[in-house]
Amino acid sequence: MNALVVVVAFVALLMVLLPGPLYKFELVELGPAFTCLRWGVCVGIAAFVLLIVQSIFMRKTMRAGAVIGTLISVLVSVGIPLHLMQTARSVPPIHDITTDLTTPPSFAGVLQARSGAPNPPGYPGEETARQQVEAYPDIKPQLFNTDSATVFAAAQDVIDDLNWQPVTQNTRPNTLEATHTSFWFGFKDDIIVRLTQQGTQTKVDVRSKSRVGRSDLGANAQRIKAFQKALQEQLDL
Repeated sequence: MNALVVVVAFVALLMVLLPGPLYKFELVELGPAFTCLRWGVCVGIAAFVLLIVQSIFMRKTMRAGAVIGTLISVLVSVGIPLHLMQTARSVPPIHDITTDLTTPPSFAGVLQARSGAPNPPGYPGEETARQQVEAYPDIKPQLFNTDSATVFAAAQDVIDDLNWQPVTQNTRPNTLEATHTSFWFGFKDDIIVRLTQQGTQTKVDVRSKSRVGRSDLGANAQRIKAFQKALQEQLDL
């Protein structure tokens, strides 16, 4: 029984952890990867049930190492997907976030890389803007009492510090584009930073958009906030 429980738990762990790398390295499509992940939760629950049955009827056969390994595998295989599901429920099903909802910065340098991506590069429109305002009312432009050249240089440093992959520099005047690749599934989100001189101030707008997926699980909003915080700190030095 020990061996059966451990094997089932280990299979559940693999079903949850492997879909990400397999999709990232283009060995499986996204649909099958998510299907495997969902079934991994079921297998993980089955392993936990088997462990309970064993603890009731065959307690003397249980081994501490096997129990600990099973519990860790179950926690990971069930906990990670449930956490993702909970996150998905807590944020709107959108994947394009911008500080300028009227005239969002438009992508240029990443267009070739986005060719064929399920999510087109254009801004989705009013419904997305409405959901963003409700969920992320604090996503707004930044204004700095600093010349655009200084802000531009600071923005470049922030992009490097955040380990985003720079795509272009000044494809359009006073703009920066970059791509962020997620660790687990290798999802690619594109970012554009646009600077506008307004008198003695420099306005900084940021837009972050996922290439795939209806919902970004809040990642694009978090990314913009991280950039804005780092840029503020950079310019405060």
